[in-house]
Amino acid sequence: MPSSARIYDYMLGGKDNYDIDRAVAHRMLAIAPDTKTLAWFIRQFLVKAVEMAADAGVRQFIDLGAGIPTSPNVHETARKIEPSARVVYIDNDPIVYTHCDALLARSPGVEALQADIRQPDDIITRLKVGGLIDFNEPVALLIIGVLHYVMDEEDPAGILAEFRDVMAPGSFLAITHASGDTHPDFIGQSQEDTNNSPSQVVYRTREETTAYFDGFDLIDPGIVPAQDWLDGDLPATRLVIYGGIGRKAG
Repeated sequence: MPSSARIYDYMLGGKDNYDIDRAVAHRMLAIAPDTKTLAWFIRQFLVKAVEMAADAGVRQFIDLGAGIPTSPNVHETARKIEPSARVVYIDNDPIVYTHCDALLARSPGVEALQADIRQPDDIITRLKVGGLIDFNEPVALLIIGVLHYVMDEEDPAGILAEFRDVMAPGSFLAITHASGDTHPDFIGQSQEDTNNSPSQVVYRTREETTAYFDGFDLIDPGIVPAQDWLDGDLPATRLVIYGGIGRKAG
């Protein structure tokens, strides 16, 4: 079956993908040729979120749904600002975990875990017990391109609430999420390609995405297409991915 991580890897020009992933990507590109450009926008949004948190004094980062490693990675970005930054890469795909463990988890303070966002208690417990994250100190939780794979019945808001409740004041939350403003042809094609697979997508509204930041103060410009967070007058894309960054109030 197609894998969202491998499709994204292909869109970013990576080599860790298979024929099925490239076939799905090409059908998406036939409808929205700018999707490869959007993949770059999303990566730059991640970098901006990490820089923003690090500049604010955050020294711990959780990349939840990390995907196949692509430079610049979270630890590379954070450690330009704070060399002692700790980073944990988490993904439920065993192939992704293997890549993260082999390519990234080679230095003190950088770890990889195989775990599923749908099991927040398990993740939080492992982070605490393993001494990987000190939740008494601010942390940046990065959920880039993941929540739209969590179905409504799997309670994405409840998942985020569990993480929020253990995060210290001053912590950051960064999310990207597929928008219902996406071109209908793209939505139809993506749902046909991923139906009954782990890569099935739910396209949500700006209001639904905003609700995930309950307990966080949204930072301007708020919930907007990811490229609107970046410098320059960047073009709109047929696939619309919202980006948002919030900080937990004291």
